[in-house]
Amino acid sequence: MNRNLSIAISAVIVIALGLAVFFLQKPLVNNLDLGLDLRGGLRVVLQAQEKPGEPITDDTIQKAVGIIRDRVDSLGVRETSLYPQGKDRVVIEIAGEDDPEAAVDILKNVAQLEFQDEQGNVLVSGKNLTDAQARVNPNTQEAYVELKFDKEGADLFAQATTANVGKPLVIVLDGKPISAPIVNQAITDGNAIIEGNFDAKEAQDLAVLLRSGALPVSFNVLEKRSIGPSLGADSLEKSLKAGMIGILAVFLFMLGYYRLPGLIADISIVLYGLLVLGSMVLLNAVLTLPGIAAFVLSIGMAVDANIIIYERIKEEIRWGKTLQAAIDAGFKRAFWTIFDSNLTTLMVTVVLMYFGTGSVKGFAVTLSIGLIINMFTALTFTRYLLGLASNLTKNTKLYGV
Repeated sequence: MNRNLSIAISAVIVIALGLAVFFLQKPLVNNLDLGLDLRGGLRVVLQAQEKPGEPITDDTIQKAVGIIRDRVDSLGVRETSLYPQGKDRVVIEIAGEDDPEAAVDILKNVAQLEFQDEQGNVLVSGKNLTDAQARVNPNTQEAYVELKFDKEGADLFAQATTANVGKPLVIVLDGKPISAPIVNQAITDGNAIIEGNFDAKEAQDLAVLLRSGALPVSFNVLEKRSIGPSLGADSLEKSLKAGMIGILAVFLFMLGYYRLPGLIADISIVLYGLLVLGSMVLLNAVLTLPGIAAFVLSIGMAVDANIIIYERIKEEIRWGKTLQAAIDAGFKRAFWTIFDSNLTTLMVTVVLMYFGTGSVKGFAVTLSIGLIINMFTALTFTRYLLGLASNLTKNTKLYGV
């Protein structure tokens, strides 16, 4: 590559990243959703209502917590703390949502689905459902919910529709009729739809309720109040300042010890940070205090990846290879070390995401995003910049050798 062209491309990259940091950093941070510990939210205490002959047990509450947690995950409520309290209560804490009270209403609904005939006889119930998905009719743009039954439910639904051809089949949710379509023909494939002049959100909310199953007991709202962040604004500001000082110290170390490659590493890490923050915004991920810790940890792993690459390159140069050959060999030798370390850590984050809840899951999500982007910036972007640098100068002293 022509030397002047290499200088021009390098200058453009540095200027572009500088502008990106200046213009994008603040909007990205402002668009991040903050968790309960940084922003606060809504705290609701639900109390189970005991029915005659149906005492509330620990098993009942645990089952209810599991169903509510499934609804939380399906709704995409970005951070919720959910746990039982005492023998008949469930506590839900939701980070600042646009409409947290509506989310609570969905979470506490019993969602008992029934298909009844005109006389009010229950023909099929929601216990036989295996899936419920919100759909939109492409012709009319009307939203509806598509249901799938298990084998027993499919047989019952086939019998119900066969016996009621030409008659309405009333769909009842928590004792309230929501639709009463006329049965045109027997339905024997175990599929059904619910139509009721829904908009897309209403259909999605209904699908979430039905898919997660009916609660074993009804709940009343015992307490509802706003909660402040567990980490004060002053503590958050100090934490961010400490993180910035630490990152700046790493930047200076890389620049002083590795010189030109250190500058390239600093540029790559800036790009890495922007990509991680941008990915979190696009994924609607919540930034919590453990998430900040995961972000800082992932930056450390990104720096570590660059150090592994540079040490391999320095070894290759000491063995007498040309600069370009040393860069190629250094990346080849470092690839599997970086890949293995990131892969094993990613496996741990997957386990944490699957079994963890709340801030633990937030930590895992942030770290996994960082690991994936680290592979790109370290093995692709850094390599490209080093290739440009090798065309600018062959002076190995600038590479710390």
